[in-house]
Amino acid sequence: MRAFATAVFVFLYAPIALIVLFSFNAGRHASEITGFSVQWYGKALANPFLIGALQNSLIVATTSALLAAVFGTAAALGMPRLGRQARMVFDMLLAAAIVVPGVVIGIATLVALVAVFDVINPLLASLSPEGERPFRLSLGYGSIIAAHTLFSMALVTMIVRARLSSLGRDLVEASSDLYATPFTTFRSVVLPQILPAIVAGFLLAFTFSFDDFIIAFFVAGTKTTLPIYVFSSIRRGVTPEINAVATIVLCVSLIAVFSAQALLGRQKGKSSRN
Repeated sequence: MRAFATAVFVFLYAPIALIVLFSFNAGRHASEITGFSVQWYGKALANPFLIGALQNSLIVATTSALLAAVFGTAAALGMPRLGRQARMVFDMLLAAAIVVPGVVIGIATLVALVAVFDVINPLLASLSPEGERPFRLSLGYGSIIAAHTLFSMALVTMIVRARLSSLGRDLVEASSDLYATPFTTFRSVVLPQILPAIVAGFLLAFTFSFDDFIIAFFVAGTKTTLPIYVFSSIRRGVTPEINAVATIVLCVSLIAVFSAQALLGRQKGKSSRN
């Protein structure tokens, strides 16, 4: 079993290691090492199209992660107050949001947005003054952020709910016995306890949004995120510059994932000591 597990991990991570290795290639061919150089990182960061795609990805990932953290935390706080049947329904919906393939979510989101635009855009056109170009809803930042928020909110909700389930009711009851309002109890007692889980959920949501290609491909419209740019570039052939971009994305994702894991592990350690 140990040899089988080692073979599986080598099969999964050896191609990633090769991408990182070939990103430092001095030659122009992605599959032939002729020397060591970091020139492709400089060329990648000097590419205006790549920088524009990177900025789009950062805007989308940061905004969607913030919204997912807020809405996911609110959902995690409100679900325990639901009835048993309603809570089971929401649990299944949260699980479905994570399990359903990204291509299905992307197509469904695109169809839903187009249907909404077909209803709202004629209404906006009828309300606009004559002679002025009416405001129209279209695919872009808003559609990508909305799709990523709905997808990653389920992840944040599950992480925060797991932290809430480990909290005892004694602190909340003690705060109520001291005549604290519900908002004061949440701000002074509950929020400090679940804040690491919220931050961890934010980091994981940021990672999912920053790396996502499938959902963004369907709802991006004219906007180009970094994964979409990489996919478009690969269709013309893999170059060391693409390997450098992939390595940068890998480093950003690993930093976010390890930070989230460290926060959750530290909070779990504090809970076990208490």
